[in-house]
Amino acid sequence: MNEFRLLSTSGILGYGFPEASLKAGLERKPDMIGVDGGSVDPGPYYLGSGKPFCSKMAIRRDLALMLRAAVAHKIPMLVGTCGGAGGEPHLQLVVDLVREIAREENLHFSMAVIHAEQPKALVKKRVREGRVRPLAQRPPLDEATIERAERIVGMMGPEPFIKALDEGAQIVLAGRSTDPAPFAAAALRAQFGPAQSWYAGKMLECGATAAVPKGHDCLLVTVRADHIECEPLNPERRCTPLSVANHSLHENASPIRHVEPGGVLDTKDCRFEAVSDRAVRVSGMRWQPADTYTVKLEGVERAGWRALTICGTRDPLLIAGLDSFLAAVRRNVEQKAADFGAGPDRYRLVIRCYGRDGVMAAREPVRAIAGHELGFVVEVVADDQEIANAVVAIARTNMLHTDFPGRLCREGNMAFPFSPSDIEAGPVYRFSVFHTLVPDDPLEMFPIEYERV
Repeated sequence: MNEFRLLSTSGILGYGFPEASLKAGLERKPDMIGVDGGSVDPGPYYLGSGKPFCSKMAIRRDLALMLRAAVAHKIPMLVGTCGGAGGEPHLQLVVDLVREIAREENLHFSMAVIHAEQPKALVKKRVREGRVRPLAQRPPLDEATIERAERIVGMMGPEPFIKALDEGAQIVLAGRSTDPAPFAAAALRAQFGPAQSWYAGKMLECGATAAVPKGHDCLLVTVRADHIECEPLNPERRCTPLSVANHSLHENASPIRHVEPGGVLDTKDCRFEAVSDRAVRVSGMRWQPADTYTVKLEGVERAGWRALTICGTRDPLLIAGLDSFLAAVRRNVEQKAADFGAGPDRYRLVIRCYGRDGVMAAREPVRAIAGHELGFVVEVVADDQEIANAVVAIARTNMLHTDFPGRLCREGNMAFPFSPSDIEAGPVYRFSVFHTLVPDDPLEMFPIEYERV
């Protein structure tokens, strides 16, 4: 085989893509169709709660179009990190949708379901064996942290996808995986080099993000022996050497070293050449196999319960004395909360001020307030929902009525866009497991089930 063509529909399953782009991609006779189904970017809530961060309606729409295409053209369809976070409830959501679509449209195919959620007993065993190491300045993983975790997933590489395809699956749905893994797996299985295969996956994981203008759209990558070529399928977009090089820096601490489960993709010597006004060739990538195969673990634990309120002001005297005003609000909240037994050790009050430092907080280098109005997101995270609701109500009242020097309006300081003004947000999660684990082999943590749909 001289070349292998991979079609990515979008950045994430459920983000959507134009049907015309998919049709154009299919006309190029791709050897596989795939999509990265999720990401860690939206934070720990989705992994902890088991909920998807794209709507079920949107996921179903994308899946239906991809399934019809894969079955009609007799090509594999691979989805990684199903349901957004890749835990068991996320994976089962997508599996159920695929079965439902197949029933409604009379589609027939073999399917593999690859599980990524990890039994706590296995993780504890590997910790005791000294086979788990922390990432990102995390402390060493202990059994108490494992036990508190709501859910722990392992981030699979391409090997489980390859095994599923080797066993005859046409549709492969996987739990948490590295973003490029579904695409890298298809190219590796077609006997292309790991450097080209992984680089192709890196381009395809976000759909047409490697093109300009950016948008959620389809991308075709052709893998050859010593290079790859990237081309968007929407005529409104084009890949340029700059846009492709820019995307290769995506989501990595190093601009030239991309760490994957079995090695490192080295892009230091890559060359980016325009082969048309819409397509770019990339060459010079290298793959450095790792001495030890590792799997990243992601886990979350419950951090409390959240309630919040949103308000804004354009009072120039309040804005001029903002720091002292907010300090007074905090004092009042602490005193009133203590009256019903909620000491400061039972909740955390955060007031984000948009128009001053709401985005960067203490890291904001511009300290002067230039605007005529400010917006506030007042958040309370507490031991339970009742305390969170009570404290945010006190905070809302004090944002509204706390006095300040020169105050003229006696009725209220803030405008509230919503009624009810207080929003009960439910459980809050934080990342507690960000570690690597050394498995016996790349497949042992990711059991595969097969079925005929």
